[in-house]
Amino acid sequence: MTKKENDHLTQQQFADELMRFKRGSVTRRHFLGVTGLGLATAVLGRNVGPFSQVAHAQDLGSAMSIATWPNYHDPATFDAFTAKTGVAVEVNVFGSNEEMLAKLQAGATGWDLFVPTNYTISTYQKLGLIDELDLSKVGNFSDASQNQRFTHEGKIDGKTYAIPKNWGTTGIAFNSGKMKSAPTSWKDFFDLAQTEATGRAMVHDYQLTTIGNALVSLGYGFNSIKPDELAKAEELLVKVKPHLFAINSDYQPGMRATDAWMTMCWTNDGAQLNRDMPEIKFVLGKDGGEVWCDFYAIPKDSPNKAAGYALLNFLMDPEVAKKEHIFNGAPTTDSRVMALLPKDVTSNLIVYPDEASLTSQEFGAAVTLTDPGRAEVMARFKSA
Repeated sequence: MTKKENDHLTQQQFADELMRFKRGSVTRRHFLGVTGLGLATAVLGRNVGPFSQVAHAQDLGSAMSIATWPNYHDPATFDAFTAKTGVAVEVNVFGSNEEMLAKLQAGATGWDLFVPTNYTISTYQKLGLIDELDLSKVGNFSDASQNQRFTHEGKIDGKTYAIPKNWGTTGIAFNSGKMKSAPTSWKDFFDLAQTEATGRAMVHDYQLTTIGNALVSLGYGFNSIKPDELAKAEELLVKVKPHLFAINSDYQPGMRATDAWMTMCWTNDGAQLNRDMPEIKFVLGKDGGEVWCDFYAIPKDSPNKAAGYALLNFLMDPEVAKKEHIFNGAPTTDSRVMALLPKDVTSNLIVYPDEASLTSQEFGAAVTLTDPGRAEVMARFKSA
């Protein structure tokens, strides 16, 4: 957006950009740039002054950066961290683990903390892209209170490389006020995308889930890398593509505006959408799909590891994590946090589905992150 366009930013456009920023859909830099607030805020950011309470023996600097997912954090969490430490947090938003991997391999990301998914951690460790964590710097973390069903992939050969943020599932969100049919499977999803929801359906810009769910709809495994099965998934995706509203991992704006009626959807987004628009329902595919756990890790080339550890320790405080989980909508792995959550959260079946619903769901497999076959299918689908 040009300066001239900034001068004519409407009240509604400003409100839309503010909501995108608060949900974590865009970076702080983007928000300040498009709204024309960049210069004033940059000056204020450098002059935190007496309002910040720097309570750390070591110098944490004045700024740090985290790479994470859309709609994934309460902005108040980072504001509280800044108030406590004087360190401003820049939020970088990504829609896939492949994007994060490519950025880290390219080097000089500037990230001090990032949020990888369970199946990627072994690859990051093998490539030497993440540090073994010094848990003495994360006193708020308790391994004993973690649900090992979801968190075990943070450890490799007895060493801890990542500690959990939360777990969740990948399901289907649909607007029951717009659609007469209610999808219950991934087969339903792809069928409805070509019929009742044509022009109104969204898939992730992320090969693991988009290809994985297409595979499941055809009766194959979510993590398949078999060429013949991938070929069938590609055929389906290319057939569906003309009917899609968008290929985008940040699907909340489209669903909220009712431009989109149905989307592949992560737990936290499903909970947020249903909370604000009860007509938007969330279901898990009865034919399969994904269960996941996201973690915090520190990149080896982090320019401000002291601040990365400080923020990580802050996020592991059960009281802070409780507020994050209530805002975010994804289920916690920490029994200490679970004990603090209100009953309306712990009883929400979007957030905490019953065990029967989870039996058909699969964790992502490490091989899918770097498999060339899946990468090529996704590239051809997007360019078709």
